[in-house]
Amino acid sequence: MRQEFAFDAGDYVVYPTHGVGKVLGVETREIAGQELQLFVITFDRDRMTLRVPVAKAATAGLRRLSTRKVMESALTTLKGRARVKRTMWSRRAQEYEAKINSGDPVSIAEVVRDLHPNVGQPDQSFSERQIYESAFDRLVCEVAALESIDKDKATEKLSDILNAT
Repeated sequence: MRQEFAFDAGDYVVYPTHGVGKVLGVETREIAGQELQLFVITFDRDRMTLRVPVAKAATAGLRRLSTRKVMESALTTLKGRARVKRTMWSRRAQEYEAKINSGDPVSIAEVVRDLHPNVGQPDQSFSERQIYESAFDRLVCEVAALESIDKDKATEKLSDILNAT
């Protein structure tokens, strides 16, 4: 059973827990006596290289960049009203982390929208800022890769959307 998970060298992909990376290629390694084919993915932001078994790519959540339609939906989400639940911060923080690690741009956009610091709002805690920045950066990286623009332009685009609301 051959899966249609062919990524070519140079393709941008999203790994849920690390964000946008670039496929360097496929290599074969012997691990525990087994020959394994591995996608070699580099994440410039983290200065990290990840090897994902080709056979496990789907279950690991490795995916292509979002379509423009999905990203438009995520950007529309940014324009919406913040929906902050009245639960304890520790529980909300876990939910936000889960959304970020899902790799889904719309879920990540919800985190950015909900934690975006508004004028007149009390200062955010350190952990709120960290989660916000993590989600914002994840979204910026995918927008930049999808639209073939640099991170600064993508950051400006998202900031304009957030500050227009």
